[in-house]
Amino acid sequence: MSEQTVPAAAVPTAPSRLGRWWARADVRLTSLVLVLVALCVVGHLTRPDAFLTEGNISTVLRLAAAIGVVSVGMTFVITAGGIDLSVGSIVALSSVWMTTWATQSYGVGVMVLCALLVGTGCGLVNGLLVAYGSVVPFIATLAMMASARGLAERISGRQTQVVTDPAFGAVFRGDLLGVPVLIWIFAVVFAAGWVLLNRTTFGRRTLAVGGNPEAARLAGINVRRHTALVYALAGLCCAIAAIMVVARTTSGASTNGLFYELDAIAAVVIGGTLLSGGRGSMTGTLLGVLIFTTLSNVFTLNNFETDIQNIAKGAIIVLAVLVQARFRRRARAA
Repeated sequence: MSEQTVPAAAVPTAPSRLGRWWARADVRLTSLVLVLVALCVVGHLTRPDAFLTEGNISTVLRLAAAIGVVSVGMTFVITAGGIDLSVGSIVALSSVWMTTWATQSYGVGVMVLCALLVGTGCGLVNGLLVAYGSVVPFIATLAMMASARGLAERISGRQTQVVTDPAFGAVFRGDLLGVPVLIWIFAVVFAAGWVLLNRTTFGRRTLAVGGNPEAARLAGINVRRHTALVYALAGLCCAIAAIMVVARTTSGASTNGLFYELDAIAAVVIGGTLLSGGRGSMTGTLLGVLIFTTLSNVFTLNNFETDIQNIAKGAIIVLAVLVQARFRRRARAA
């Protein structure tokens, strides 16, 4: 009689250090980091003479700063279940207002204050239309997009307004500890946005309103007021971005902020914030901004036409939305 061997019980093995790190890591954010690294590799391979130079890196970060500030505001709007198509036009109107109607002889303080008031006011109008006028966010912000851009053209006469106050450039175009002031402004706005979304009652209410407005109302949240505040916050971010654009270009023009809504929405969606609301990631938005700015830089260095860049951005947005929809279906089925 032959002996039968009993298989030894499977003994679980301890995961490796890499396995433990991967288990703790946020796969989505890690994937975004890998995409960013891959873009940098492509940029270096295609333009080794230009991509990793100090001047080009500084240019990428300066461009990312203004879009990044707009994207912080857009993250709150989309997390709350809305959308804002007017951010680019609000940037244009704020920049034109601060360089034209706010007479530059009044000084830097008046110029900055005018931009902040105009941007926040436009955002608040969006919020009031959506929250108290029951206007669909797409329509309300589409109307603001057209109106703000038209008003900017009317005020400026479609002429570029050059900043003549040397104090403005001295404040916003300089460096602090070797880092451009514009990048410091973006860092401060991003940090404030991260804290506001993840560590405050305002952030928790934004998630609740975006996830289920009726449940949020029954929980005691004033949904209408909170929605209006979220859009006003987005307008404030647009005003800050307008100041940064004027600082970078030394001029205000009705063409400022073109396609910012496309870049901001793309960065937010790629970063993992749900278009349907209820989930937002400020860190994901930061990575999305860096990915899109780097992608544009690689295209520009390799002499791709602007329309090709826009087609690629549109395709990436569609891909990100399809991936989100797939993950939602899996989550519901689980």
